[in-house]
Amino acid sequence: MQVLESLIVLGLLIFFHEAGHFLAARLQGIRVNEFSIGFGPALFKKQFSGITYSLRALPLGGFVSFPDDEKESNSNIPENDPNLLRNRPIIQRAFVISAGVIANLLLAWLVLIGQAALVGLPSQPESGILVMTVQPNQPAETSGLISGDKILNIDGIELGQGQEAVQLFVNKIQNAPGQTVKIERLRSTEKKIIKLTPNDYKGSGRIGAQLQPNISERIRSAKNLNEILSHSGAQFTDLLNRTIKGYQGLITDFGATAKQISGPVKIVEIGAELSQEGSSGLVLFAALVSINLAVLNSLPLPLLDGGQMALLLIEGIRGRPIPEKIQTAFLQTGFLLLVGLSVVLIIRDTTQLSIVQKLINR
Repeated sequence: MQVLESLIVLGLLIFFHEAGHFLAARLQGIRVNEFSIGFGPALFKKQFSGITYSLRALPLGGFVSFPDDEKESNSNIPENDPNLLRNRPIIQRAFVISAGVIANLLLAWLVLIGQAALVGLPSQPESGILVMTVQPNQPAETSGLISGDKILNIDGIELGQGQEAVQLFVNKIQNAPGQTVKIERLRSTEKKIIKLTPNDYKGSGRIGAQLQPNISERIRSAKNLNEILSHSGAQFTDLLNRTIKGYQGLITDFGATAKQISGPVKIVEIGAELSQEGSSGLVLFAALVSINLAVLNSLPLPLLDGGQMALLLIEGIRGRPIPEKIQTAFLQTGFLLLVGLSVVLIIRDTTQLSIVQKLINR
């Protein structure tokens, strides 16, 4: 059931991203050919008002296609048609391209607001910190930590509550490269002391885990709208900042950060584990993945929204469009890289699932 819930959430996040592009185009009267969720063979197709809506076999993303992309099948549309995307001013095209990122950020914020308004606010963070994710073959995983575990103390020192608890733990780990420390782990109702030896990375300790304050399960009603907006805004900003810093690490520290990249299999597994924490865990998963989709798509890489914006920016500087052959080569390169990376991540994450590991080790 938890896996199904995380798959539904992931599908909805992809849907909202593509819906952002679609609505931005249609609101401006721009022609659209197809709105699709997924890639590969179509499982379902329906045409309405000249637009094909489809659901495809590989739920690794989605797309909105325009007549500009399929000239042969749209030869009846004049090349100078003002409703073609390529014939619109740069500012209108930029809005269509960026609308997916905007939709995911807006959705994450609204999800957090909805939880605060309908479910309530945590009375206060509980003692300790929460393990969000663990990286494969890193100290956190090899010591036995999994997503959803809570860490209460390190070397007998109580961590306290909130962001200060996270910072205290991180400082202790960073100051103990190659040294074994003892932490008290809480899983469900079971407490256990386990040993953890941080990796030594350029003189700083690392364990390969994403941490956050231990969310309280005690819920109280918000006092007013201002408290709802303040709490959800702070939560949204914190998740966004941490996500951006994570992607910045791909540039400043690629060797270590690349290990944190997860494919769809791992993402679904993380969602299933967080959903065991109840609605708050599932909401956190939805907000976190939605923000990650927004930040990832903002990167200036081929086939991503950021790559399209980069081409648009170059066009604006040049004062004329980039030659079509160059754009095609740029996009085809991005497609091959995306498919290749997806296949590698799926294989890696699948082989690291606990059930697969048990079969391998028989």
